Amino acid sequence: MDFPELPELTGVEAKANKALGLRDALDQQISENQDQIEELENEEELLDLVANLIRRLIDAEVTDGVKAVEKLQTEGLQEIFYDQELSVRAEVEESRGKVSVSLFTQRRLKDGTLVEGIADQSFGGSVLTMQSILMRATVIFRRNMRPVLFLDETLAAVSNKYLDRAAKFLSKLCDRLGLDILLISHDEALINAADHAYVVSDNGGKAKFRKLNRGSK
Repeated sequence: MDFPELPELTGVEAKANKALGLRDALDQQISENQDQIEELENEEELLDLVANLIRRLIDAEVTDGVKAVEKLQTEGLQEIFYDQELSVRAEVEESRGKVSVSLFTQRRLKDGTLVEGIADQSFGGSVLTMQSILMRATVIFRRNMRPVLFLDETLAAVSNKYLDRAAKFLSKLCDRLGLDILLISHDEALINAADHAYVVSDNGGKAKFRKLNRGSK
């Protein structure tokens, strides 16, 4: 019996091997893609955790900073403006990922009513000036800046009634915080509260300094 001629198998075998190679390559690619997807998912999870940690650290820093501001502002206002029940309240708001802090000055009246507002709108120049100075001192230490504060006739808006107490409070603040204040003033109360005081005069176009001797100062 004659059998029909078998087709050439070499070409079919080559195609089959090629198909198997493509399959193995696709399997390898799928495996690598799955590994990459898993790695990206883990990375995304890690980034979420880091973002939450940073958000908490920022919240903690803002909260600590706000408490420090409230404490120093309230302490200063109460010591300087002894005849007014003043305090400071901070309000923290977050909008579109940005944090903003608003400071509100409070005064409790004799009948118990609490009046609140922005210092420059409701409490006059004396309160506003001292709050501004205290805020600058807070920023200096919160940002680890050099502890030096320059004031050029800055206390001119402070009423004479409170100027002596303001000067003494600033002097105490310097001792407590290790802060140096370079103050330019013509007011005797401020000069007397300083650790070192100088009179500056013109000497042929050059500044001449004469130190004032004031007892133990």
